[in-house]
Amino acid sequence: MANRPKNRAERVAGHYDRLDAFYRRLWGEHLHHGLWPSASLSPGQAVRHLVRRVAQDARIAVGTRVCDVGCGYGAPARLWASEYGAQVTGFTVSEAQYRQACGRSVQGPPPVYQLQDFLAHDLPAESMDAVIGIESLTHIREPKEVFREAARLLRPGGRLVLCVWMAAPNASRGARRWLLDPICEEGRLWGLPTASSLYRWTEEAGLSVEQLDDLTSRVRRTWTVVLRRVGRALVSDPLLRRVLVDRSHPDRAFAWTLLRIWVAQHIGVLRYGWLVATQGG
Repeated sequence: MANRPKNRAERVAGHYDRLDAFYRRLWGEHLHHGLWPSASLSPGQAVRHLVRRVAQDARIAVGTRVCDVGCGYGAPARLWASEYGAQVTGFTVSEAQYRQACGRSVQGPPPVYQLQDFLAHDLPAESMDAVIGIESLTHIREPKEVFREAARLLRPGGRLVLCVWMAAPNASRGARRWLLDPICEEGRLWGLPTASSLYRWTEEAGLSVEQLDDLTSRVRRTWTVVLRRVGRALVSDPLLRRVLVDRSHPDRAFAWTLLRIWVAQHIGVLRYGWLVATQGG
């Protein structure tokens, strides 16, 4: 499932910069799945529930130093700052995301945003209480290095929380060819790890796995919501229609792969992993 051109970070940045209006129209400020403990939650409530569940597992509290790997528009960072009093440093490679994040106010310690690859930063060792990545691992060129860098950044007792798109270990050749491989190419992912790969990389980095759960059934409603929003936007949004019909647009295929993602999650070949690990046992 590897897909690693040399300019991976630039491809990811370009994808999010070109589709900035598209993402903000369909996702809003949170560029991640919702987590539904019950069907009664609205999509907005579900995405915030996921961010609060991350905060719970990361044990975020007043003064907690948090590194957000792939911070997007900064919505999770702002929530952790305003509701928990966390001190957040976020990384994004997208200039459009960086501008949006920096331009929004927060009630609480203002997050610090870095426009750079997470693996190219200069933060000191043991400077973080928590390292978090919400659906960003599969965009990073060397995922094993993310675990090593997280282990270096975390103080003793610090916590790593990752929400990760995963491939089912038994995905068929057809599922890979028609679903998973195109999702990686069109979504600018390096590939899709399995749960066993995540477990191995965590332990090789010297971290202790506390939990590694499959929450696919509780997040996949996200794509039904997104597809409905696409349907409505096709009627009302000329920009989105142009993206879908313009064969020269470099990210045109991503709009169509949304349906692939819906199918892949519902037949069980695309999974949603929830990893919590600790530094120093």
